[in-house]
Amino acid sequence: MICKTALAIAFSLSSYAALCQTEGGTLPAGTPLALRIDEHLPMRNGQPVRAQLIYPIYDDDKLLLPRDTIVTGSVVELRNDRSRRIRAALGGDFTPFHKPVVRFTSFVLANGISVPFASGEAIDGAPIFHAIATPPAKGGFLRREFDGLLTVARSDVAIVTGPEKADRFVQFIYSQIPYHPQRIEKGTAWTIETLDSVEIPAEPAPPATVAADPPKRHFWEEPLPPVEPAHADTGSWIVQANLDEPISSETSKEGEAIKATVAEPIFNPDHTIAIPQGSTLIGAVTRAKPARKFGRTGVLTFNFRQLQIPHEETRIVETRLTGADSARDIALNSEGQAKSKPQDKITLPIILALMASRPLDQDHHDGADAGNGLGKNATGGAAGLGLVGTVIGLAGGSPNIAAGIGYWGAARATYYRWIAKGQKIDFAKNTRIVVQTTPRRSAPIKPQGSMDK
Repeated sequence: MICKTALAIAFSLSSYAALCQTEGGTLPAGTPLALRIDEHLPMRNGQPVRAQLIYPIYDDDKLLLPRDTIVTGSVVELRNDRSRRIRAALGGDFTPFHKPVVRFTSFVLANGISVPFASGEAIDGAPIFHAIATPPAKGGFLRREFDGLLTVARSDVAIVTGPEKADRFVQFIYSQIPYHPQRIEKGTAWTIETLDSVEIPAEPAPPATVAADPPKRHFWEEPLPPVEPAHADTGSWIVQANLDEPISSETSKEGEAIKATVAEPIFNPDHTIAIPQGSTLIGAVTRAKPARKFGRTGVLTFNFRQLQIPHEETRIVETRLTGADSARDIALNSEGQAKSKPQDKITLPIILALMASRPLDQDHHDGADAGNGLGKNATGGAAGLGLVGTVIGLAGGSPNIAAGIGYWGAARATYYRWIAKGQKIDFAKNTRIVVQTTPRRSAPIKPQGSMDK
């Protein structure tokens, strides 16, 4: 949906070299690799994992591994997911959830050659959300509130109308069962680093393909922001880079120095190098606001003011964050500020409260309605503890007990949406960001000492 289309836009701005043949070379140790699986996998030790590179890999401005290169590995360990277990158990799901530990061991090139390599363990796998900066907001407070409600409505509708809705329904049914199968979700991504240098052989250019027409967008999908092309004549470029260190709304401080390494070279119209791969963007966190109670989410803003190109004088640049990967569904505004998207805090608590109230709506004047009463008890119990609550509601026969279980579910939903701490905003080391840079007409400023460390 939105994420896939946004990713396509980001790549359309990438260098033409991503379509050229690879020249071969040495992949240095410590190179970050962003990988993603495109199918659901069983959650079991020893499970083979076949992932794809999300981004092309360059070294010394040469393409070594194109996007979608296959990377293979296997699950080497299953670790307890304690926080998920506790939260699920409170809702009647006693499945022993795990986190898979994956070790990737080889590249499979387009010509079928397998190239072994060593990497660290990939632990915190999660779907990647590709946040794209939106155009400046129009209108005042009421317009912004309306746009927020529209975003929530689109998210709710997409749950039941978007792609793979049948699979989501099956997973919802599973979540109501006290014990159910686990899997590694399609779209799960990891970022790993190579431990040693790897020799990559040259590959021929892939066959040319005709660009397909963009798919028709549905009303429940958020409209994409207009693409602002880079202007080579003014020195404005769209730069793909990886963060050198993690930053977070919870731990980062305003003024904290940050760096990012340019991951893909930028070419001039005459195919000369404008910004080489390996250059460094230097900047700082400009705002960091931790998440707080009552659902107040964290806020994080950062930008870059200097561009260090190897063997050249440091340039002063103006930048704007136009895109970023995240393990959380976040939004970027026109100024590059990252915060969580508006969430639906009303629908689910109301639905659960209505279900919980059903057992109390009993007809006492007619004993022939016992079957209907049991059905209402089952509905109330299901609202609180899923299938476990349904069984208790049917077996106990007491509408008060069934209603109590149901209101427990409504209270949990209300707590997590209205009272609990909001979502934090964080970016891990090697997070891919997209930055629009424009040189400033001023003399370079010597970097701060903290930035040179």
